[in-house]
Amino acid sequence: MSGPTGVMAPPSPGPAPAQRMPSPYSLPLHTLRLAGKCALPLITWFAAGEAVRFGLLYLGTEISHGDYRQVRLVLSVAVLTLVVMASMAVVSGMLYSLRSAMWEMRAREDDEPFWRAMDRVAPAYAVLYLAWGFQREDARDFVQMDWLHNVDQFLDETFLGNDSTVGRGLIDLDWRISLGAMAAAIGLRMLFSRMVEQGKGRFSGLSAAFSEFAVVFFGLNATMVFAKARLDWVEHRGVVQTSEQVLADAKEHVPGWESFWGAVGEVWPYVMDGVVVPLTWLTIAVLVYGAFADDARTALRGTRLERHLDRLETSHDLTQRSFNRFTGGFQERWVPLANSFRLTVKGGAALFGMMCLSYVVLHAGAEYALRGVRTLIGSETEWFWLVLGYPVDFVKSLLLTCLTMSLLAATFDIAATRARARGEAITS
Repeated sequence: MSGPTGVMAPPSPGPAPAQRMPSPYSLPLHTLRLAGKCALPLITWFAAGEAVRFGLLYLGTEISHGDYRQVRLVLSVAVLTLVVMASMAVVSGMLYSLRSAMWEMRAREDDEPFWRAMDRVAPAYAVLYLAWGFQREDARDFVQMDWLHNVDQFLDETFLGNDSTVGRGLIDLDWRISLGAMAAAIGLRMLFSRMVEQGKGRFSGLSAAFSEFAVVFFGLNATMVFAKARLDWVEHRGVVQTSEQVLADAKEHVPGWESFWGAVGEVWPYVMDGVVVPLTWLTIAVLVYGAFADDARTALRGTRLERHLDRLETSHDLTQRSFNRFTGGFQERWVPLANSFRLTVKGGAALFGMMCLSYVVLHAGAEYALRGVRTLIGSETEWFWLVLGYPVDFVKSLLLTCLTMSLLAATFDIAATRARARGEAITS
């Protein structure tokens, strides 16, 4: 009879992190955990993005002025498009760098290359970015850089009584050139969008996103010209005049009309900043982590409206096209957010509340912290903050952006982990 071999069986490992049911209230701690474990890649992505962004903005302000101005303006708009694409790459890269510390990614054993994730993210990112007007900040930074860099040129031209081109690099493009460039961009967008649908091309998604941004930026001047002509025409139509009269009568005779809409106007900005904007960025995080759904059926699944969607899909093609044309802007803005909301709710309603609360606390706290640092340092020396202002703002933006990206990743991680533990599909 043989005795024991002396080789002990290894102790059974404890449950993997992805098998536990994390609490929604652990979101702040999980956010700090992700930020701490991935601090170096987060900082590297942010710093590199700021350097590239500054270089592109500086290049844009350099080429905006001089001979062959219309050609220069086309190049300036192209540079602005690259600025937005660089912002997309940085956000995607920071979110991607958090994958190694996330429970959900370990459970999937997913080692998707960054460029493949980026190519998948780009088309939908472009739609969301433009639908919610995030490009306005990029355009504002472009104009501000132009003013700061060429203020001496503006003063010289103003002193001599000449019209200055400073700060006009995005609005002086001739509308005919703008229209032609927009038409070319639309053609490229159609081509690359078709390639994305067919799964062709290694960087077709990135090319489709670049074309999407180019359509908006190159077509800005032509759109403004035609929009003004259309507005002048519409203002003289009887229906518009009647509608304006109806609204005026409602304000005068309906009790509480102005009070109601005044209250809505006061509350809505807080709803946007505290709920809609976090959900939009969470949608982009979901894109990066490969659990994105932008179809209405996913958003309406399990509700009474799904039955009406079935009836619409079986209707005539003309009816479907008319419906899509009428609701296109609504779908681009709200359907992805609705799907992100459903995914967050899979982790519990408390998780959604914690995400919004944490997002607001981060951004409000960052502003108060910045004010405290500025007060602590003081400003006794003249022009002191022209030198020190940017480094302080850089540190504040670095910390805020890294924590925000970690918050989005932690929200997705907890929601997906809880859904996986219950055996639910992440995107359903």
